[in-house]
Amino acid sequence: MQKALLGAVAFFVPLIGIGAAAPSSFGSAQPVSFQQQVRPVLEQRCIACHGCYDAPCQLKLESPEGLARGANQTPVYNGQRTSAAAPSRLFIDASSSGEWRNRGFFSVLEGRQTMDEGLLYQMLVLGRHHRFEPNSKLPEEIQLGLGRANVCPAPEDMADYAREHPLEGMPLGLPPLSEREFDLLTGWLAQGAPLEATPVKLTLEEQGRIRAWESWLNRENPRQRLVARWVYEHLFLAHLYFDDGRQSRPRHFFSLVRSYTPPGEPIEPVATRRPNGDPGAPSWYRLRPITETIVHKTHITYALTDAKRERMETLFFDTPWEPGALPDYDADARANPFETFQAIPARARYQIMLDDAEYFVRTFIRGPVCRGQIATDVIRDQFWTVFQDPDHDLYVDDADYQRQATPLLGLPGQHDDLISLGPQWLKYKHKRNRYLRERQQAYARHTPGGPTWETLWDGDGDNGNALLTIFRHHDSASVRRGLIGDLPLTTWVMDYPLFERTYYALVVNFDVFGSVSHQAQTRLYFDLIRNGAEQNMLRYLPAAARKPVLDDWYQKTGKLKLFISYASVDTDTPTGIDYGTSTPKQEFDGKLLTRFAHLNARPDPLNRCQDEHCALPGANGLEQRVQQALSVLASRRADDLPVIDHLPEVSLLQVRGEDGDLAVYTLLRNRAHSNVAFMMGESLRYQPELDTVTIYPGVLASYPNFMFHLREGELGDFVRAMERAGDESGFERLVQRFGVRRTHPEFWRYFDDLGDYLLEHEPTQAGVLDLNRYENL
Repeated sequence: MQKALLGAVAFFVPLIGIGAAAPSSFGSAQPVSFQQQVRPVLEQRCIACHGCYDAPCQLKLESPEGLARGANQTPVYNGQRTSAAAPSRLFIDASSSGEWRNRGFFSVLEGRQTMDEGLLYQMLVLGRHHRFEPNSKLPEEIQLGLGRANVCPAPEDMADYAREHPLEGMPLGLPPLSEREFDLLTGWLAQGAPLEATPVKLTLEEQGRIRAWESWLNRENPRQRLVARWVYEHLFLAHLYFDDGRQSRPRHFFSLVRSYTPPGEPIEPVATRRPNGDPGAPSWYRLRPITETIVHKTHITYALTDAKRERMETLFFDTPWEPGALPDYDADARANPFETFQAIPARARYQIMLDDAEYFVRTFIRGPVCRGQIATDVIRDQFWTVFQDPDHDLYVDDADYQRQATPLLGLPGQHDDLISLGPQWLKYKHKRNRYLRERQQAYARHTPGGPTWETLWDGDGDNGNALLTIFRHHDSASVRRGLIGDLPLTTWVMDYPLFERTYYALVVNFDVFGSVSHQAQTRLYFDLIRNGAEQNMLRYLPAAARKPVLDDWYQKTGKLKLFISYASVDTDTPTGIDYGTSTPKQEFDGKLLTRFAHLNARPDPLNRCQDEHCALPGANGLEQRVQQALSVLASRRADDLPVIDHLPEVSLLQVRGEDGDLAVYTLLRNRAHSNVAFMMGESLRYQPELDTVTIYPGVLASYPNFMFHLREGELGDFVRAMERAGDESGFERLVQRFGVRRTHPEFWRYFDDLGDYLLEHEPTQAGVLDLNRYENL
C-alpha cells in the first residue's frame, strides 16, 4: 500500500507543476491582501513550524520581512561547527532582500520566470497530494523532530526534491491546506506576491509611555548611563508591554534595542553579536514595536509601568554611589558582570531580578540557549526554585565579602576557539569551586547556627515570583510561578551571585551562532550552576543528612562527577530549622507549601490530592469534574501506571463539555535519572520505572508532543483506558480512540482551539504553539 502511494505521488508530481509549466487554473482574478488574507493563513498553518531560530531552513514566517528574506541551507543551531557563524538575525543583520541574498538566502516566492515555479507554491502543491489513512501513523521515512536533517532545496532543485521526498510537501507531515487557504495563497502568488509592511498605529498613551521610558534610559549622568546599560542587558530579550490594567491583551508588544539614532528618529539598530558588545559609536536605548506574529516559545513578557520605573529609580539611586570611569565592553567585562556593574548597589540589582523572577528564569528556559537535549540534560524533569532573601545574602550586605567574591564569579565562553575549550573550562571551574568553598566558610562564620526560614525570600509578603516550578521536557523546558506537582527530588535555592551568573551565562553571553567550544563551555558551566543551587538548598537540611541526600542525587556515574568537578558539601555547619522526621528533604518541601501558602500562585490539589476534593480553587463546573477524574492519574509512577512509559514528554488533553466549553490540561511526563551531571549519555542514567506524570490545568509548554481530544461523557473511559494501557497494543487502542495524530482529519481544528483557549485564559502570554516536536505516535 505504501509503495503504491509513493508511486502514485511521484507520478502526479510532474502534472501539478513541480518543475513544470504552471497549470491554467493557477491563481485568482480577485485581489488578495497579504495582511488581511494571506498572513492569517501563514499564522494558522505555517508559523507553527517556521518561527524563531529553529525554523527549518531559516524560513521565518512571523513577518513579511521574514517571508521576503527567504530560506537558507545553513542551520542556526549547529553543535559541531568549529568556528562561529555569521549572525543572521532578522531586522538586525540585514535590512533588504538584496542584502540577505548576499548572505546566502534565496527566495521562496519567485521562480526562474513565474511565481508557480517558486518554492512556496511547489511545496504547498506537493503537500496537497499526501493521502494518508485518517489518524494513522506517518510512514517511517518521513523524518520528524529536532533530529530531522532538513532539506532546503532552491527552486530549481524542487523537481529532484519531489522525486526523492514525495510525501514531504508542506505542511510537513500534517493535513494540507484547505481549498480556501490554498486558493488565497495561490491567488496572492499569481498577483506577484505583493508584501505589505505591518501597520503600526501607536496610541497617544503608548507614545507618551515610550517617551517616558526612553527619556529615563537615555539620561547623561554617568550613574544613569551605567544603570541603563544594566537594564538593557536584562531586558533585551523581553517582549515589553504597557500594563494599564484596562486591557486583557496589550495592544502592542515592544523590544528594547540599542540604536545609533536618538529618540524621535527612525531606529538604526546596533548589530553586535551579544547585547553587551561594544557599539563602537554613541548609541541610545529605544523601544521598538514588535511587528512579528507572536510565537509562544519566544514570548517572554515583561510589564512596563510607571510604578516599576519609579521603583527602579528608588532602588538604583536612593543610595549614594559613584561609578568612576564607565566600564568597557571588552571580553573581560563580558566575562564578569559583577565587576562591570560593581558600582551599582548589589541590593538594587538583585531586587529588580527578584521582583520579576519568573521573567528572568524564563529567559534562560525559553531563550536561544534552551534548545535540544544536550542543552537540558543537566536539569531534573521537575524541580522547585526559591530565592535567598536580600537581607541574608552576604554578597548584597557585606562589602568585604563582595570584594573577595567578585573576582571568582567570572563566566567562560568569551574565547570560543577549540584550543581554548579545555583551559577555559578548567580555569572557570576552579574559580567557581574556590568561590563555593569561600562562600561556605563565610556563611559558617556569619551565621554559625545555620540558615532559618527567614533567610528565604518571602516575596516581600505578596509577590508570587518567590516560588517557581521548572519542568524539563527532554529537549525543551518551561517555568511557572507556584509550587506545581508532587514533592520534587531536588529544590534549588538561588542567591544573587547564582541568579545573575545563570542569566549572563545562558542569556546575555550565549551566542546561538557560536562555535562548539563556546556552546560546550556555556552548558558545562550550567552544570556547575545547578550544583551550586543544590548545595545552597542542602544548607537548610541537618548536617548529617546532606551527604546522603547528595549521594541520592548523584548515583552511579554521578559519584565520579562529585569527585572531579564539584566542591565538597558543608557537613559541619548546622541548620537553623527544626526537623521532626527522618526525611528532612521531603519535610523541607512540605513546609515550603505550608509556610508560603499565601504566595503560592498555583495551589495544586490535583497532583497532591489529600481527600476527595481534588479540584483547584476557582475551577468551574466542567473543570471540577475533569480534575476530579484526572486526579487518580496524577503523580503516579510508571511502575504503577505503565502507560507513562508510552507517553511523550508533553501531551495536551482537550475535554469538550456538554455546553461547548473547553477544558485543557497538560500531561507532563517527568523522566527519572540516577543523576543529571552530564550533557550526554542520558540513556545510561535513565530510570524509566520511576517516571511520573504531572497534570497541569491549561497549556504549560510551547512544544506539544501530542494531543488527546474527548467529550466530557468519555472522560471515565479515557481514565480507564490510561490505567489499562500497559503495553503497546493498549496504548495503540488509547490513541486510536482519543488521540489526534498528525493525520487526523480534524487536526487543525483542534490545534486552532488551543490558540483560542490561550487567548481567552492567558491573553498576555498567548502565542502560536510550535509543532516541530509533535510526535508520530
